[in-house]
Amino acid sequence: MASTADFRNGMCLDIDGTPFVIVEFLHVKPGKGPAFVRTKLRNIATGRILDKTWSSGVKVDEIRIERRPYQFLYKDDMGLIFMHPETFDQIHIPEERIEGVQFLKEGDMVEAMVHADKEEVLTCELPSHVTLEVTYTEPGIKGDTATNALKPATLETGAEIRVPLFIDNGEKIIVDTREGSYVSRAKV
Repeated sequence: MASTADFRNGMCLDIDGTPFVIVEFLHVKPGKGPAFVRTKLRNIATGRILDKTWSSGVKVDEIRIERRPYQFLYKDDMGLIFMHPETFDQIHIPEERIEGVQFLKEGDMVEAMVHADKEEVLTCELPSHVTLEVTYTEPGIKGDTATNALKPATLETGAEIRVPLFIDNGEKIIVDTREGSYVSRAKV
């Protein structure tokens, strides 16, 4: 158990059985009345932000969240199978718990946030930028570059993004997994 005096950014709390992380907090001591703590909390599972005000000195349930690396092995009907690179333990993670799952390919490393007491994976994050091969895109028309024109392209994972006209089939590109957008050509 912790109290509001122990609050710090990044601290994880259990509120009504749901894990939240403190994004921001402010201890307020008004001229009249008791002190209180104003917080912005992010739901770890959904990513939604919640504003909550606490009376000063209230006890809260702190939870331990560990960040662990996992390597993506394959997909089956139960979900995606990942392996811890040091212990070789394999786990199933449902697709909805992985941010940017459409850019995930076999062998990629992800970082999982695990509830340490329950050994339950809460979310998984891909690296912010990944290198993928373009499997199909329409050819660009020469001289059609007066503006920042984009065209659709299908990647090796099956994801579809918009790329500049000069990108061709078979090229490797860098993709931002947070926004799902083209960053640049990959240096080979």
